[in-house]
Amino acid sequence: MIPVTPLSEGSPSALATEISERLNAAIREHLLAAFAPDHTKSLRSFSAPEAAELLGVSGQFMRKVHSEGTLPESQDVRAGRRFYTARDIWNARGILEGASRTEGRYVPGRRAGDKLQVWQLMNFKGGSSKSTTTIHLAHYFALHGYRVLVVDLDPQGSLTSMCGISPEIEFDGLTIYDAIRYEDPVPLSEVIQETYFPGLSIAPSRLILSEFETESAVHSDPDQPFFTRIQSAIAQVEADYDLVLIDSPPQLGFLTIAGMAAASSLIVPLTPSMLDVSSTAQFLELVGAYMGVVEEAGAALQYDHFKFLITRDEPTDVPSQQLTSFMRALFQDRVMSATALKSTAISDATMLKQSIYEVVRSEMTRATYDRAKGSMDAVGGEVEAMIHQAWGRS
Repeated sequence: MIPVTPLSEGSPSALATEISERLNAAIREHLLAAFAPDHTKSLRSFSAPEAAELLGVSGQFMRKVHSEGTLPESQDVRAGRRFYTARDIWNARGILEGASRTEGRYVPGRRAGDKLQVWQLMNFKGGSSKSTTTIHLAHYFALHGYRVLVVDLDPQGSLTSMCGISPEIEFDGLTIYDAIRYEDPVPLSEVIQETYFPGLSIAPSRLILSEFETESAVHSDPDQPFFTRIQSAIAQVEADYDLVLIDSPPQLGFLTIAGMAAASSLIVPLTPSMLDVSSTAQFLELVGAYMGVVEEAGAALQYDHFKFLITRDEPTDVPSQQLTSFMRALFQDRVMSATALKSTAISDATMLKQSIYEVVRSEMTRATYDRAKGSMDAVGGEVEAMIHQAWGRS
């Protein structure tokens, strides 16, 4: 344990530095205890019923393809029960797709002519669950066979940490900043790192990313406007992914606006409280004004979908449900049908830098787990349907 001593009574700057150093040391110690000795996260195995559900088949079908030799036998058998790694499930998709008569039955990503889906989650109200929603969507789509890239535009790096790359533990690799900076940017492919989650890669973030805000304020080259930087970087790796998810910082600055210029769809998460709704109204007022400025500067902003997502939803809380109903009446289908529930299961998971998909059901109250996972499945499923709509599929 880190010895706890009284904070010094020095200047405010010295006090802030001391607090920062103490917090970073404590966080580092916690992460070293929580993660493996090499500081890496790992993903749990999935039971046979879970694997069958993810593949969209029955348990009987799974037993059949194993007995026929279509799929190799699982290497993890406990008390006669099969368990699969996420990599096993990912590989099974490719094998089953090759034997399927229906294109996209097991590998549902892009086909010839389908445009890359770039979804940005944004709101300048802290606590709207942007990062939590982003990581759950990323895990949902990766588990369902999509090639996913997440771009962390928040210099605080919360999403980066949840993907198993911890800025707190001496992470000094390349970040998204290196791909979008004005002086000698590197190819985005050199920035992207694979995660412990098959199918999911990340363009990570660190505090250095905040330099983009300062540099963009003074940069005046019309051939390199700030709002093209992220779009151009993503275009370099377009062929490698089906879906890009952008997690924005909790502010409307150059990073968020550049993300908007790169996005093909937008999601604005908000919690059903009057303060949050009022804050979101102000945020969108500014968004509209900045969109107009960016369009006048030559950007073509076209979105397949522009949606609100109710987060931290409490079905038994009457005032919040009244506000949710108010939003639905006001904006109709602009508000997603699915909501992200306020759940101790999700809160407990995110405290450990996990999504609900990383939690073993038996490790918590099953009803609580089922409600939380069902909620995030519904959100992911609705976004998936909108993506398929953008691709012209039924």
